Amino acid sequence: MRNVCQTASLTRSAGTIIKTLLVAIATVTFFFTSDLVLPQAASAYPFWAQETYPESPRQATGLIVCANCHLAAKKTEVEIPQSVLPDTVFKAVVKIPYDTSVQQVGADGSKAGLNVGAVLMLPEGFKIAPEERIPEEWKEEIEGLFYQPYTEDKENVVIIGPLPGEQYQEIVFPVLSPNPATDKNINFGKYAVHVGGNRGRGQVYPTGQKSNNTVYTASAAGTISKIAKTEDEDGNVKYELSIQPESGDVVVDTIPVGPELIVSEGQVVKKDEPLTNNPNVGGFGQDDGEIVLQDASRVQWMIAFVALVMLAQVMLVLKKKQVEKVQAAEMNF
Repeated sequence: MRNVCQTASLTRSAGTIIKTLLVAIATVTFFFTSDLVLPQAASAYPFWAQETYPESPRQATGLIVCANCHLAAKKTEVEIPQSVLPDTVFKAVVKIPYDTSVQQVGADGSKAGLNVGAVLMLPEGFKIAPEERIPEEWKEEIEGLFYQPYTEDKENVVIIGPLPGEQYQEIVFPVLSPNPATDKNINFGKYAVHVGGNRGRGQVYPTGQKSNNTVYTASAAGTISKIAKTEDEDGNVKYELSIQPESGDVVVDTIPVGPELIVSEGQVVKKDEPLTNNPNVGGFGQDDGEIVLQDASRVQWMIAFVALVMLAQVMLVLKKKQVEKVQAAEMNF
């Protein structure tokens, strides 16, 4: 009997020790993987593009990947200098215009103002200027802005947002040009610049699912037999439209809160016919530009050449006047 009790006691002790070790391991694992010790990189807008397309936000076709989720086309412009000197700071201004009186549908179906964001693809070697290099008169324009490189090894591709669109229809990027004298991988010459600007939420998530900021259509032809409004455990409201085809089982289309229904019970619909309005008021646009990394010595030689040509022209005119005077004097004799 004593041996049995001792065995049971040892078993309980071993179980307690194992549980304690498991709790300790879980605690240490949580601590070292949490943001307290290993803070995660801030995911600026559009963070989905960063995760889905880690190599580059621009596809081989020239399309910036934001257009895959933001389906409406809107105007976006970029203003950059025609040429810059090495190791200098200049402005790249991305313009994202839209009607500020409109409101978009939020994820919960409520109305809200539009946010904006942008991706700026600079040539290799170009990057956001460090704070100490930014002129004081520019700092008011960029106050509150957070620029993030697309990836750790691509400082020349910069994303920003989301930002309140009412304040930032023009986003200023302070850019530092590279210096070929210190970086042998950089050459003087003309380079392409690509920019994408977005206003408002997308219509498709990267997973392929629709957001509540798009048109929902009928998945089958038939008669709408029932429209039910439901709410899930998280409080998200949605509509379930039951469509009865001429033959076969009832098809149920689920529509989240946000889009407004434009159909009613008893209505006959065709396949892919809109069931809701289009609540999207935003969109995406992209623009391209060119910038020349100019060699200062070339500019100096060009100025010297122009000055020499001008001097030659002046000397030619003076020589011509001198010849005319000589000819006039000879004619007087």
